[in-house]
Amino acid sequence: MILFLFFVMPGLGFISGTQTEMGNVTLQNYQTVIHIDISLNSGHRITIEDGVNKLQCNYSSLTIPCYAECSHNNFVNKNLTDPQQSQIFVTDNYKNYTTIRFTIHTTTNCTVVKCWPEEISNLLKTKESQMVFPKDVKNINNVKNMCGAVILNETVTDTYISAEKKAIDELINNTNSNQTTTYVTKDFSLTVVSMNTSTPDDFILIPVPDVLHYKDVALTWIPVDPFLNQSQSKIGVVTYDSYEHFKVKLVNKSITSTVIRIEAPGVDLSNLKHLLKIRFRYNDTVYRPNTTLSCEFYDEQGNKTWKPDGCSTNRISNDEVECYCDHATPFALLLVDLKISKSQWEILSYISYVGCCLSAFFSAVTVFSYIFISNARAEVSSSIHVSLSAALFVLNSSFMLSEWAATLSMNGLCVFIAVTIHYSLLSSFTWMAIEAMHLYLLLIRVFNIYIKHYMIKLSVIGWGVPAVVVGGLLSVHNIRPFYGTHEMTLTDTDRTNSICWIKENIILYGVTLSYFSIVFLFNLGILITVSRQILKLHRTSRKYEKMPVWKDAGTVLGLMCLLGTTWGLAFFTSGHTIYPILYLFCIFNSMQGFYIFVWMCATTMKNGRQSLQSKTKSTVDVSR
Repeated sequence: MILFLFFVMPGLGFISGTQTEMGNVTLQNYQTVIHIDISLNSGHRITIEDGVNKLQCNYSSLTIPCYAECSHNNFVNKNLTDPQQSQIFVTDNYKNYTTIRFTIHTTTNCTVVKCWPEEISNLLKTKESQMVFPKDVKNINNVKNMCGAVILNETVTDTYISAEKKAIDELINNTNSNQTTTYVTKDFSLTVVSMNTSTPDDFILIPVPDVLHYKDVALTWIPVDPFLNQSQSKIGVVTYDSYEHFKVKLVNKSITSTVIRIEAPGVDLSNLKHLLKIRFRYNDTVYRPNTTLSCEFYDEQGNKTWKPDGCSTNRISNDEVECYCDHATPFALLLVDLKISKSQWEILSYISYVGCCLSAFFSAVTVFSYIFISNARAEVSSSIHVSLSAALFVLNSSFMLSEWAATLSMNGLCVFIAVTIHYSLLSSFTWMAIEAMHLYLLLIRVFNIYIKHYMIKLSVIGWGVPAVVVGGLLSVHNIRPFYGTHEMTLTDTDRTNSICWIKENIILYGVTLSYFSIVFLFNLGILITVSRQILKLHRTSRKYEKMPVWKDAGTVLGLMCLLGTTWGLAFFTSGHTIYPILYLFCIFNSMQGFYIFVWMCATTMKNGRQSLQSKTKSTVDVSR
């Protein structure tokens, strides 16, 4: 067993003011875990658990996670069989209530730092600038193990990656250059190789070292020419077993391979004449709709994100991809959401905003006409049309505020807009399904369709079901926020477009797309059934009077918009970015509220003419 206190160093400097106290330290050996319990007379308590699979520090009675390190462990009895206690002299100091230092037996200096972002970031910066080899290599790893949640904070992640790189460089520099050496830690494995510059080949093949959870993940071909005439000829290849800190800033991307790092301290591995080649193995089952594989690197010197610049991707089989890059940094194979170019995005946005403005305006006209014109409330069909128009009005209005809200620093407003969009979208889908069901009852069932409190029940379904879905997601928002700023990266620029929307793809595909798919299949089945019925009536009516075909075709097209089947165009872009389909999708669906207004006007005019004809016929019959 490797004890925590073997891999520690003297703490950071004091601030002014010290206080000598007495305290107790209890050491317990549970065979697989060493438990260290330190009680200070000031009331603070520090507990450290060190085992093969566990390294944990808690501070005070509130069990605040902390990082702890000591200079050495002379006070530890390695053959402990029973809990032991001993008096210790403690130098107890505070640094903004986040750092405490104490001395045990005057020979062991300990520092305990609370796992707070600013304190851990400052600790890592100090270790990077004042690296003590080999102790700090392990200490930096311990920071991640003890304060894992804080390391995944965006303000700390970059500092940790930089300190980790410095530790890896120190390992490479202190490795015997005459032999290949492999180091294994909990988080990564490092293979250090001395480059043979006398080889006639342009490249040297270096297998990526295995880690606990990944075997034979990649091969690397390192170009020789950067090492010619260099005093330093060592290179290190790192395989990460734990790379959560590289995922923090991923947007519309996911890592499908393990992350590897290639380091050669003192050698410039940028703008390579002969491209560095990496052959990744990956799991083909990770493919999702609208995604593509991309070889990318983590930009440590720039904006600290994953980029494809200087790398090309060549898929050579179902489970292997070759990456060619003109520089050396952390690399990985990413699954990237397919993106839209800036110029196309601007055109599609213009179409969408114009369509949404028209749709919102005419949806509002439809709703107000229903409220103030009593004849409009006479039919259930009109009530359903107006409910769908109301849902579309909220959807279009909130959508037009989405990009604007994302530019503000008010996260709560962005979450509200995202929730409103999601709720109104699901409500629109639900009312489209209700439209289809009502149409089926009118044209197919015809008889025996009286349902008590029919409209009230439909309203409960139309507005209630989406509320349950969105409410369920909001109930866990504090644990895992699903709504907020969603970054849309454009293909031909590093610029991103921010919108207020769903942040997690699992919710977008697993909830929203699944919800729509069910509605779409149901509505498509109803549309096909109704279209067959219309065709049947057309054939029958031709025996008595000639009916123009364009009227029936117009009816079917109107029903397509009313039932939302035009939203199904989204399925044709699955796995591809097809601009004609995207344009049709934006035109048809952003103006759905306008189409419903036209449909209701046409229906009202038709009913008016039929009513007038009936009255005229009745008058003629009476006069006879």
